[in-house]
Amino acid sequence: METPQIEMGGFKVNTPQVPNGGLRPTMAGSWNLQRTVERTLQSIRIVIFTSKLNLLLPFGPASLILHFTSRRHGLVFLFSMLGITPLAERLGYATEQLALYTGPTVGGLLNATFGNATEMIIAIYALKNGMIRVVQQSLLGSILSNMLLVMGCAFFAGGIVHRNKDQVFSKATAVVNSGLLLMAVMGLMFPAVLHFTHSEVRQGASEVALSRFSSGIMLVAYASYLYFQLSGRSNIYSRLESEEVPNEDATEDQEEEAEIGMWEAVTWLAVLTLWVSVLSEYLVNAIEGASDSLNLPVAFISVILLPIVGNAAEHASAIMFAMKDKLDITLGVAIGSSTQISMFVIPFCVVVGWMMGQKMDLNFQLFETATLFITVLVVAFMLQDGTANYLKGLMLILCYLIVAASFFVHVDPQSIRVMMTDPNSAVSNVPNILEDLLILF
Repeated sequence: METPQIEMGGFKVNTPQVPNGGLRPTMAGSWNLQRTVERTLQSIRIVIFTSKLNLLLPFGPASLILHFTSRRHGLVFLFSMLGITPLAERLGYATEQLALYTGPTVGGLLNATFGNATEMIIAIYALKNGMIRVVQQSLLGSILSNMLLVMGCAFFAGGIVHRNKDQVFSKATAVVNSGLLLMAVMGLMFPAVLHFTHSEVRQGASEVALSRFSSGIMLVAYASYLYFQLSGRSNIYSRLESEEVPNEDATEDQEEEAEIGMWEAVTWLAVLTLWVSVLSEYLVNAIEGASDSLNLPVAFISVILLPIVGNAAEHASAIMFAMKDKLDITLGVAIGSSTQISMFVIPFCVVVGWMMGQKMDLNFQLFETATLFITVLVVAFMLQDGTANYLKGLMLILCYLIVAASFFVHVDPQSIRVMMTDPNSAVSNVPNILEDLLILF
């Protein structure tokens, strides 16, 4: 029996013959193992070492070390927040890679779901600890951040790059999302009105019951919206896509290829979600201690600082697409994320709290509900003509600064007495600061 030979460069190497005419199983196995190791190393290099934001990853383990070695809650909170930020961005990247294998429709749903995974994880850990107000305020802050800060920065950056023209986007997309956001405001408003008018049939119980019923209705409405989007005949983006004129950017999108495999993307989603869950637990546990050590109201931390962590991926991608004159994708990222938080994540947290025995409700208090209502109205008016420019972006950013300043001087009604009697509290110092300003003028 002749021994087959394989040419390798200028040499000929004899290879062992097996009955089926192939190579020995041990050689084939070692070859597959080598390819698996190489592919794994390449995937790690792409996911971990290609993003400059990953320079913040060491802050995650550092926060765990600080938690067990010291009681400096301010540093634990700060390090946890910095450690979660690149993880949120990488979650978005892994989701985008997976979306390339699933198609645009399912991919958009995946982007919206895992784009808000960080907020959901933080909210569930806070619910587990009974921190209902932190859950409500952090989710409210995510909505406000997406609608004002993320979209404002995207409009501003896109307007500066394309300063000689008004950028355009689909009015249909804006109208549908604005309608869903107004429905969410309705769901949040009635429990708050019921509470502050003292018109409940059963004190305390009616408010929670109404919230749970409204949450079920909102989940049904969001499921209907998803079905409306996933059904081919009524996709509100289809008309826009059919009318687009091919350009260089469209050609680039068609040629875009996945950098990692489908199962690699799934594995990275699982690993990143697990690590975010670990850091979220320490982040939530350090909130109250950080409020005391940093002299910041819990409301300001929950509404302004926490959403920065979860919105890192949305912020970067929305600005990038706006600079490429793809405002429909920008709206899908910013307004779409706000819609999902208000119509899915918040009602979902009410249901989860119900299962945990926590009285999570939709009464976000009067101040927070009014802030959301005014924000939705401002954004709806900004989007009604289907155009964007840097002036609109600047106005949205300035509105967000007003909201941030408002929550810096705001505390929950039940916490006012405690905060005002603490001489080291930032809130107790606000009247003194205002007095000094009046004296100067």
